[in-house]
Amino acid sequence: MNENNFPKEGEYAPYYHKYISKIENIDVPKLLLSQIEEVRRYYEAMSEEKSQLGYAPGKWSAKEVLSHIIDTDRVMTFRALCFARGEKAAYPSFDQDLYVANSGANKVPLVNLLEDFEMSRYALVSMIKSLPEDSYSRIGNASGFDVSVRALIYIIAGHTMHHLEILKERY
Repeated sequence: MNENNFPKEGEYAPYYHKYISKIENIDVPKLLLSQIEEVRRYYEAMSEEKSQLGYAPGKWSAKEVLSHIIDTDRVMTFRALCFARGEKAAYPSFDQDLYVANSGANKVPLVNLLEDFEMSRYALVSMIKSLPEDSYSRIGNASGFDVSVRALIYIIAGHTMHHLEILKERY
């Protein structure tokens, strides 16, 4: 994957522009790996107790945010794999609030969530490196919108950046 793989308008739902726009002129696989250490540094500076708190009533805890990042990585990675392999079936949306509510994240030791994030990122980058170059531009449908493989990969990286910004600002 190289800088020529930047997603074009129409390759993703307008909602995702806020994530994709954070990634211009960046080596995405390298960024995905560097986010492992950035996430780890942020969470390791936090106590287990504090990681179970939201920044305001009704807001996700820091652990739930991490669980949400992991879930989003997995859903987007699965979609990217399917579309890279030529899948034509449309994929439904996923309800992030339902996923978080059912994650049990606050009961999982923080060290386990961090390991889960790290392992899923290594698997993602390994997949990216093994994809044929022409697969990045393949299009599938998710949540009622056309989306390319490369857009999904950029969304993953930008989504994590987005949540790290919120964590650092509000938690």
